[in-house]
Amino acid sequence: MSFGIVSAAYIASAVLFILALGGLSNMENAKRAIWYGIVGMGIAVIATVFGPGMGSYILLFLAIGAGAYAGQYVAGKVEMTEMPQLVAALHSFVGLAAVFIGLNAELELGTVQNLLASGGDTDSLAGFAKKLAHKDAVEIAILKVEVFLGVFIGIVTFTGSIVAFGKLAGKVDGGAKKLPGGHYLNAGALALSLILGLMYFGGSGIWTLLLMILIAGFIGWHLIMGIGGADMPVVVSMLNSYSGWAAAAIGFTLGNDLLIVVGALVGSSGAILSYIMCKAMNRAFISVILGGFGGPSGPQMEVEGEQVAIEAEAVAAALDEADSIVIIPGYGLAVAQAQQAVSELVKRLRDAGKEVRFAIHPVAGRLPGHMNVLLAEARVPYDIVLEMDEINDDFPETDVAIVIGSNDIVNPAAQDDPNSPIAGMPVLECWKAKQVFVSKRGQGTGYSGIENPLFYKENTRMFYGDAKDSLNKLLALIQ
Repeated sequence: MSFGIVSAAYIASAVLFILALGGLSNMENAKRAIWYGIVGMGIAVIATVFGPGMGSYILLFLAIGAGAYAGQYVAGKVEMTEMPQLVAALHSFVGLAAVFIGLNAELELGTVQNLLASGGDTDSLAGFAKKLAHKDAVEIAILKVEVFLGVFIGIVTFTGSIVAFGKLAGKVDGGAKKLPGGHYLNAGALALSLILGLMYFGGSGIWTLLLMILIAGFIGWHLIMGIGGADMPVVVSMLNSYSGWAAAAIGFTLGNDLLIVVGALVGSSGAILSYIMCKAMNRAFISVILGGFGGPSGPQMEVEGEQVAIEAEAVAAALDEADSIVIIPGYGLAVAQAQQAVSELVKRLRDAGKEVRFAIHPVAGRLPGHMNVLLAEARVPYDIVLEMDEINDDFPETDVAIVIGSNDIVNPAAQDDPNSPIAGMPVLECWKAKQVFVSKRGQGTGYSGIENPLFYKENTRMFYGDAKDSLNKLLALIQ
């Protein structure tokens, strides 16, 4: 395949990726957008594999086959509740790939430079080695910068994603944990990495890269460990951005235009999404990047009162009398896999002539758009799924608000307690509704470990139990 055909294929792939990103902003177009991405990636892989300079086809096809099988197998096994940690794990693969490519580029550069120094024949070189043989001193210096940046961002993404995976999967404590010294440790590690980078540019050898990998790996680990569980949706988005910039840096190293474009698309879109989510949580974007939030700043407000339980029969009676109902889904809905039961409940209530809508917080669940995907899977009509800004003012006129598996996004402490870890975060003000029913497994504080005064308010009743079982009990009472 000639360079011209490969370039045309890369342009087509880039257009398809842009269409995919644009389509994902709308639930109605999301399925078509995903197919744009699939086709674009297929074209990119074929053009790369059969493009000029490729070799070792047996190993290449074995790797592609193994990766395709692993991807299909994992996609078939992973439940929707595990999607956030899967995304975090996939980000780690992108970061690790960037590290390996950067190290390989440095090893290849050393081999080519030794060959040139010994007066060897460069005609036998092919692919990336042949490109290196024709680079002058300035281009080699630029290449080293690209390698350093790609490896640094890649290893930060890798270790940070591993920690994010552990927190999302419940294998690592979801609280904000920092070593003594906190930001000073991160700053010191960054300064040491930059010194090693200067030594690497000066020709000190690959050992500087290897040592930098260890130090930058610590930075990635410590950054994400310092972010509390309530903020993990932002972390996933941020790591997505990091993985994109790592890919773009390696694209410059390899001279692969498509990798540069795709990396820039992923990096910039992830950064924009992180910024939007930070605004939704009243967080400073720079603080997110530095891993500097997620913990309380002082003693939190005492919660007074008691949680009052309610049974399915009383909830059904209240729904029968209500005219307007707002449902607020959270990660507990995904854990219980209760989206189909919710969809059926909504259908029956709407058939009875009641106004039923969903209120979606920008960071509901543990992944951006998590709740929207769950509701779309259950075929809930798009027009009744509203964002926080669209519905928050309607709660005072709402007869019943039903909270299913949510905690932080409906926590009034965000407005009332300046020492709360979520202080200042915009929340769904469901406590302003006439009645609030909270579907929850028990009286614990949940994933983020933050107490919620909503559960103790006079107009709130706790509908204890597994969300799916509780909703099925309701369905049996609502015909």
